[in-house]
Formats: sequence, structure tokens, C-alpha cells
Amino acid sequence: MNVGNLDRIFRLVLGVVLLAAPFIGSMPLFESTAATVISVIAGLIMVGTSAMKFCPLYRLFGIQTCKL
Repeated sequence: MNVGNLDRIFRLVLGVVLLAAPFIGSMPLFESTAATVISVIAGLIMVGTSAMKFCPLYRLFGIQTCKL
């Protein structure tokens, strides 16, 4: 575990927003298929790292927001 509670909440909220944005809003940005795919993938990564309490990039850079 290297992701703390506040970080997990932020990642979860951001992930849900990224997952929902292409399908709920009528933003011109998401008229492109590439933007929709990138948003969904980023959202899934955010939700996944929040659920697993682990971020591979944090490990790579030696960051830890979780207090053990």
C-alpha cells in the first residue's frame, strides 16, 4: 500500500468524473473517439489505483501517502 485515504478519495472522485464525462456531458472535446477512450482509460486507472491502494508510479518515484 502506498496510497493514503485522502489520496484514495481524490482518485475515486476524479476517476468517476473521467468515466462519466464523455457519456453525460455534451462537451465538444468528447466528440472525438480518441478523447473518449483516453478519458475512460484514465478513469479506470484512477478507480483501480484507489481500490487497490497501490500506485505503480508512486513506487517508481518513491512516493508514499499512506501512513503505515
